[in-house]
Amino acid sequence: MKAIVQDRYGSTDVLRLNDIAKPVPGDGEVLVRVRAAGVDPGVWHLMTGLPYALRVMGYGVRVPKVRVRGRDVAGSVEAVGRNVTRFKPGDEVFGTCEGSFAEYVCAREDRLALKPVNLTFEQAAAVPISAVSALQGLRDAGQIQRGHKVLVIGAAGGVGAFAVQLAKMFGADVTGVCSTSKLELVRSLGADEVIDYTREDFVDGVRHFDLVLDTAGNRSLSHLRRALTPKGTLVIVGGEGGGRWFGGTDRVLRALLLAPFVSQRLRGLVSTERAEDFQLLREIIESGEVAPVIDRTYPLHEAGEAIQYVHKGHTCGKVVVTV
Repeated sequence: MKAIVQDRYGSTDVLRLNDIAKPVPGDGEVLVRVRAAGVDPGVWHLMTGLPYALRVMGYGVRVPKVRVRGRDVAGSVEAVGRNVTRFKPGDEVFGTCEGSFAEYVCAREDRLALKPVNLTFEQAAAVPISAVSALQGLRDAGQIQRGHKVLVIGAAGGVGAFAVQLAKMFGADVTGVCSTSKLELVRSLGADEVIDYTREDFVDGVRHFDLVLDTAGNRSLSHLRRALTPKGTLVIVGGEGGGRWFGGTDRVLRALLLAPFVSQRLRGLVSTERAEDFQLLREIIESGEVAPVIDRTYPLHEAGEAIQYVHKGHTCGKVVVTV
């Protein structure tokens, strides 16, 4: 089968389209014929091995432990391993795995759900990681409530586009932050107000928010805290920049150290990919309350270009690789 593989860390130059053995599902695993795979910023980090902290977290110190890139997946079940009870061959599914930039991949049963019937494979592949991050950031870390004033920074990005829609679904008053060219998109997602960060600072001393969800990853904690109410909550979703050892995660570490000494709740999101949240998202999407936004698609052999495009940080919604 064809797959995008790498044998060392580096830029997109280390990626190549190769023929490799078709995987065989083990206990509790599902063999998926991949139709589409989402591209999120984490793919670039796993490709480059940066920050170095990723390597000691089990992804491979000197070389990548998993040779095939890609984690978001949508496709059809080809076969199931022992003890799999929720799926059968022919089922259309979406979820996460390791190595979705390939024609076939094995995924854990508890990381998959049936694909929303109103989505194409490409649309479904845009959902898993980004939508779960938005859901858990708002619901679990942010403890969002009806009537809350919520600020979503990076509102047109992969996580942000889902966060705006989900926050509205939860009954919040939503303000989105994005660049000039994306204002109309964020309004169309349901934001009550949109701030163009190139022309206006959301920290104006007048507006304060019960919950700030920062998906953009480069503003200081002190700046973000000034946008909060005295008892407000800041949730940091990912992070870019920073040093080669910890990258953008250093803001999360500083937030955790500061949190015991301030009245505001400072949280860093560590999302957990689980079938029950994928199933919930499926129901929400089928109800029409939330829909994925796709910036562009790339064929499998151009996966490197897709990763590079996402890394530039100017996407509207998600980028998807078709297989």
